[in-house]
Amino acid sequence: MDDKHLKEIKIEGEVAFDGNFLKVQNDTIRLPDGKISSREYIRHPGAVVILPLFDDNSVLLERQFRYPLNRVFIEFPAGKIDQNEVSLATAKRELQEETGYTASDWTFVCTIHNAIAYSDEYLDIFMARGLQVGIAKLDDGEFLETFRTPMSELLAWVREGKITDVKTIIGAFWLDKISTGQWL
Repeated sequence: MDDKHLKEIKIEGEVAFDGNFLKVQNDTIRLPDGKISSREYIRHPGAVVILPLFDDNSVLLERQFRYPLNRVFIEFPAGKIDQNEVSLATAKRELQEETGYTASDWTFVCTIHNAIAYSDEYLDIFMARGLQVGIAKLDDGEFLETFRTPMSELLAWVREGKITDVKTIIGAFWLDKISTGQWL
């Protein structure tokens, strides 16, 4: 399929904000009809999401306060990909740091783009099985608690709106399809 009639072309750009974690880019672009416009978007290094699945089909989740929305969210473990780090290494590191668990079996599930209108962020989702408990090594300034819940409860919380985090909702749907054998 030819996308030429939809493509926007960058003419020039500059970093409008350069933070410790995020950058805001401001680009001048040419629209498909030839007109000039601008695009502001957040530059993000990418992240991973871990779907920790126990043999009994229960999952490991976290409760963490998220400052921008001023509340505690239920989420799957996740974290930012460090520079020059491959996403599977990030997933293994983040699972152990945040939860203390390690896994013997890792499967890449998919890549998602959670904010395509204003960010280049992507998240690589991995399923982790063969979980072994250990000691968490949270980053300085990181506070969260972990808990285990049945898959049915996770799906009920999504349906009821108790879980609103997009990466966790997508992960829950993937796990449901995989665990019921609908998707391999």
